[in-house]
Amino acid sequence: MLDSWMGRGQKSSDAQDKTRDKAQDKVGLGSIRRPVIGLALGGGAARGFAHIGIIRTLVAHGIIPNVVVGTSIGAVVGGAYAAGHLDKVEEWARSLQPRSVLSYLDIRLNGSGLIGGAKLAAELEAALGKSLIEDLPVKFATVATEVRTGHEIWLTHGPTVDAMRASYALPGIFSPVLVGDRWLVDGALVNPVPVSAARAMGAEIVIAANLSSDVFTHSTTIYSHGPTAGVSVSVMPETASEPEPRKRGIGKFFSAERTMKREFFGGGGRPGISSVMVDAFNIMQDRITRARLAGDPPDLLISPRVGKIGWFDFHRADDLIAHGVRAAERAIDSIQEAIHILAPPAGEAQRPVERAEKE
Repeated sequence: MLDSWMGRGQKSSDAQDKTRDKAQDKVGLGSIRRPVIGLALGGGAARGFAHIGIIRTLVAHGIIPNVVVGTSIGAVVGGAYAAGHLDKVEEWARSLQPRSVLSYLDIRLNGSGLIGGAKLAAELEAALGKSLIEDLPVKFATVATEVRTGHEIWLTHGPTVDAMRASYALPGIFSPVLVGDRWLVDGALVNPVPVSAARAMGAEIVIAANLSSDVFTHSTTIYSHGPTAGVSVSVMPETASEPEPRKRGIGKFFSAERTMKREFFGGGGRPGISSVMVDAFNIMQDRITRARLAGDPPDLLISPRVGKIGWFDFHRADDLIAHGVRAAERAIDSIQEAIHILAPPAGEAQRPVERAEKE
């Protein structure tokens, strides 16, 4: 009989230990486990280098992301962090100069994008290797958009660089990327700051980085506008230019490429193809971001003030990273407070229990 009671007592003790362990594994009142932290990195082309400064600052303060989801350039920086190669990407970013940026523009006159994207993908693969998303030490995903259906696609397995490339394939600029049986383009078309994806992947606290918060802060509605009577409406005039001398041999091919790049970036007060497309995409992304963040807000929002830096100013990595650092520093206290509320230190977590036992 004694053995029976002792056995029952032992089982009861084991059950209590399991219940206590299970309770401690939950985030909330009395928890001692740190919450799962998710990082949602938004799109914004060159402005995305600010994400490097954000991640550096979070990690320096002991805030280690367990889940990382990125859209467009956010997928590139987030994937580099998840793969453990953020140093390489930062070094490459800081080394970029206007001339070296042009070297990555493998412009093509056929196909479904002005830029093939093979040169940039090769650079990323050299930095990250042929890693697979499912093998990364940090849970990671990118967001892309299916061309024909408009589906929001979360890329959660397969080659990391391919997932990045699909996520930053800006329509009209980069060619769509075939992943499986789906043609994919930039994920910012559907989810510019992927808070929902980070939360669905298990994040209990979602920190989002929005790169477009100060791009169109003063946009409004012009209630009355129209053409002036007697003034004809015309498209933007072409820039006058002197005809280039006729070139022979291989020189004419380089001349054609320079002409294409001039048309790509514009000049003389006239926006080029890229700037018109990017501005249109910028406006659309800003509106979508506001709607998505209003419907599914993050727990903490980091907003670097990078609106005055252009989408193709990749040579300004130093400035962009510094903007990211400053924005993250401004949010550190709020992030740590949120973590403290969900998972207070062990000593503080036990105090309510101790008081309850005394009463």
